[in-house]
Amino acid sequence: MAVPKGKQSKRRTNSRFANYTASAPTLVECPQCHKLKEAHKVCGACGYYDKVEVVSQKEKKAN
Repeated sequence: MAVPKGKQSKRRTNSRFANYTASAPTLVECPQCHKLKEAHKVCGACGYYDKVEVVSQKEKKAN
Protein backbone atom coordinates (compact mmCIF):
# COMPACT_ATOMS: atom_id res chain seq x y z
CA MET A 1 0.00 0.00 0.00
CA ALA A 2 1.32 3.45 -0.92
CA VAL A 3 2.18 5.73 1.98
CA PRO A 4 3.14 9.42 1.60
CA LYS A 5 6.70 10.26 2.65
CA GLY A 6 5.77 13.42 4.53
CA LYS A 7 2.93 15.57 5.75
CA GLN A 8 1.45 18.01 3.27
CA SER A 9 1.30 21.61 4.40
CA LYS A 10 -2.03 23.37 4.95
CA ARG A 11 -1.25 25.71 2.07
CA ARG A 12 -0.69 22.86 -0.36
CA THR A 13 -3.82 21.02 0.80
CA ASN A 14 -6.07 24.09 0.64
CA SER A 15 -4.71 25.24 -2.74
CA ARG A 16 -6.61 22.42 -4.46
CA PHE A 17 -9.89 24.17 -3.63
CA ALA A 18 -8.72 27.77 -4.13
CA ASN A 19 -9.84 28.10 -7.78
CA TYR A 20 -13.54 27.39 -7.15
CA THR A 21 -15.84 30.26 -8.10
CA ALA A 22 -19.56 30.32 -7.38
CA SER A 23 -21.84 31.09 -10.30
CA ALA A 24 -25.31 32.58 -10.48
CA PRO A 25 -28.22 30.11 -10.69
CA THR A 26 -29.63 29.31 -14.12
CA LEU A 27 -32.88 31.17 -14.70
CA VAL A 28 -35.53 29.94 -17.14
CA GLU A 29 -38.95 31.25 -18.11
CA CYS A 30 -41.96 29.62 -16.43
CA PRO A 31 -44.26 28.15 -19.12
CA GLN A 32 -47.39 29.12 -17.14
CA CYS A 33 -46.82 32.71 -15.96
CA HIS A 34 -43.73 33.56 -18.09
CA LYS A 35 -41.73 34.90 -15.13
CA LEU A 36 -38.12 33.92 -14.45
CA LYS A 37 -37.53 31.00 -12.07
CA GLU A 38 -34.67 28.68 -11.20
CA ALA A 39 -34.35 25.63 -13.43
CA HIS A 40 -35.85 22.37 -12.09
CA LYS A 41 -37.69 24.12 -9.24
CA VAL A 42 -41.31 25.06 -8.53
CA CYS A 43 -42.24 28.54 -9.75
CA GLY A 44 -42.62 30.89 -6.80
CA ALA A 45 -45.16 33.07 -8.59
CA CYS A 46 -47.70 30.51 -9.79
CA GLY A 47 -46.75 27.27 -7.98
CA TYR A 48 -46.46 25.14 -11.13
CA TYR A 49 -43.73 22.62 -11.98
CA ASP A 50 -43.68 20.74 -15.30
CA LYS A 51 -47.22 21.96 -16.20
CA VAL A 52 -48.66 20.54 -12.95
CA GLU A 53 -49.82 22.68 -10.03
CA VAL A 54 -47.72 21.61 -7.05
CA VAL A 55 -48.41 24.45 -4.60
CA SER A 56 -51.83 26.03 -4.62
CA GLN A 57 -52.14 29.78 -4.23
CA LYS A 58 -54.29 29.37 -1.07
CA GLU A 59 -51.48 27.47 0.67
CA LYS A 60 -48.94 30.08 -0.37
CA LYS A 61 -50.99 33.00 1.01
CA ALA A 62 -51.62 31.18 4.30
CA ASN A 63 -47.89 30.74 4.94
